[in-house]
Amino acid sequence: MKDGYYLSVYVNPVGLQRVLNVTYRHDANVSLWLKRGDRVTLVAHWEIERISGQKQHRTPFLDLDHLRGFLDERLADHDLTLADMTEIWGTPDVDTTDDYHLGDEHPELAYHALSHLYSALLLDTEKYFSGTTLGFAVDRGPEFVIERVVKDKWFVGCVVRDGEITVFPVQSPAPLYGAAKDRFRMREGTLMALATATKAHGQCDRDAILDEFVFDDITSLTTPATALERIVGQVGSTLVSDPQFTAEESLVSAVMKEVQAISVRIMERNVETAIERHDIDPTRTRLALAGGYALNCPTNSHLMDKYAFSELLAPPCVGDDGQSIGMALAAFLKKCGGRHFSFRFPTAYLGSGDTSLDRVLEQHASFVADVTDYDDATAIADLRNGPVVWFNGRSEIGPRALGNRSLLADPTTYTSKELLNQHKQREWWRPVAPVVLEEHIDTWFENARPSPYMLETFTIRGAHRTKIPAVAHLDYSARVQTLTAEQNPALHRLLRAFHDATGVPMLCNTSLNDKGEPIIEKVAEAVNFCLRKRIEVAYLNGRRVRFTNFGAYPETEPLPRDHTRFTSVPREAEQRIRAALNPHGLPDVYLYRYLHDNLMVDDIDITTPEGAQAVREAVDAQFAADPGLRAYSENRMRERGQKFASLGATYAF
Repeated sequence: MKDGYYLSVYVNPVGLQRVLNVTYRHDANVSLWLKRGDRVTLVAHWEIERISGQKQHRTPFLDLDHLRGFLDERLADHDLTLADMTEIWGTPDVDTTDDYHLGDEHPELAYHALSHLYSALLLDTEKYFSGTTLGFAVDRGPEFVIERVVKDKWFVGCVVRDGEITVFPVQSPAPLYGAAKDRFRMREGTLMALATATKAHGQCDRDAILDEFVFDDITSLTTPATALERIVGQVGSTLVSDPQFTAEESLVSAVMKEVQAISVRIMERNVETAIERHDIDPTRTRLALAGGYALNCPTNSHLMDKYAFSELLAPPCVGDDGQSIGMALAAFLKKCGGRHFSFRFPTAYLGSGDTSLDRVLEQHASFVADVTDYDDATAIADLRNGPVVWFNGRSEIGPRALGNRSLLADPTTYTSKELLNQHKQREWWRPVAPVVLEEHIDTWFENARPSPYMLETFTIRGAHRTKIPAVAHLDYSARVQTLTAEQNPALHRLLRAFHDATGVPMLCNTSLNDKGEPIIEKVAEAVNFCLRKRIEVAYLNGRRVRFTNFGAYPETEPLPRDHTRFTSVPREAEQRIRAALNPHGLPDVYLYRYLHDNLMVDDIDITTPEGAQAVREAVDAQFAADPGLRAYSENRMRERGQKFASLGATYAF
């Protein structure tokens, strides 16, 4: 395998998909790699939502020139262009080779799930090639940009012994969570938070649900949706509400308690089956987790505690926002012939930096009271006075703030939690996570381990529960990030100073973003946030900035990001795309079914008369078999078009 730079690109196909708002992938991302000899380095990772402002970015690029231009803009940060790449992987529109993926090696398993798996397994190649690791990639379902046929393919588990991997199909609880997301119209994280926020509870027959419904059909939403309705019905008939919450919130919370319990049992079944079949001693085995369900911190910690695994391996971007990393690591392993190559995940701070502080402050001079150097004592006083914005260096990757794009606050007062939720326009009951000095984690939390990426939940020890009310859930658990000086020197210094002053080795740490907005990436966005929210103090790249004159600030919404290129399709460009890719004039609803149902699997080329006619016949047959399908498809097209067009005003997606 040649030395040089490699680019892994996880985005949607261009062209008709953009014109018709048809998407197969979300959380689009790009990663840049450098290979020198047997050493591989992850140079940068870009989550496109941070650039576009589109939460869980999924809008396709307009055409190949548009996509290539966007990638060149990112590479310019490193004085590179696409021409400097040795190979490009991940999206057929820009791939320079097709020998990197794993479909031929494991035809019964979803490549999407395999990519998730390798993002965790190969965090440290020394561990991959020595000892034993049990891994699981559990997500709601795959996309089919690379592999066109996903029906009957499975989620993935594996055992790795000294670099020799055995893979096998597993079940995933994520489709059940996905059904709850659809049913209650709340994100999975919100559902998890609400489950632990109330005392509401009900009963359902968990064993019967597990016996009757098997959550492994990744091509269908029917089974998990039916299972969820069964849970809702049983819980609703036995519901004991929490008087502090609405009836609907109590029901959702009680249902999600049952969904979580059933989900844990599915994962236990996966683990116990693997332990028995592969003769695994968990105490001498690492647990590797990836896929969207790996964001479920209570499950992660439960599995670690119950089976006493030696270590948890999971990247900060365990969801689809880490797909370009998993695809690349699997590609390096494959193209190196399965032989040893050297890689260690470097840090979570792999996003973009911003050195525009002086210019931005000059532009906002009338709102800046003063700018001074960082000082420990002043910083502690600021935290005691209220939340502060903390913006430093390159942004962290993944969906959770890890200390470079954060809102920080004093955990010793419940007021901090109230203020943080007000600033972020969140429900009052939403929990706030602590960032903790790693050397003190065991003193403050039960059964605690290093948790650098906020992927585990630990219970606060009894003697300390009243000391940190801002970060305690109802059951006294907390979603913890541990920190060392090596991981983040600047934030570690602040934590150490706060500990010296208060005896508490942690701070509240929540992501720096407004409701519906991706985590802030640029200094100007952070300043806009401070002025809109009337946050007096921000620490921006090591400088203390104090703001004033808030009433004169004219903006009321987050600073627009580079979303205009994703919110509209110029008429001339649309006509050009249609003429080139749909020359025989298939109606939009037929094109939608062609793209949505992936009729491309059959190698139908709609630029030929025969191909266009084949699509007409196939879709006509669908409409005849299901009389409501045409209206459903037209409504979906209209809804998605309205959602795309409103992005600039609402930041919703």
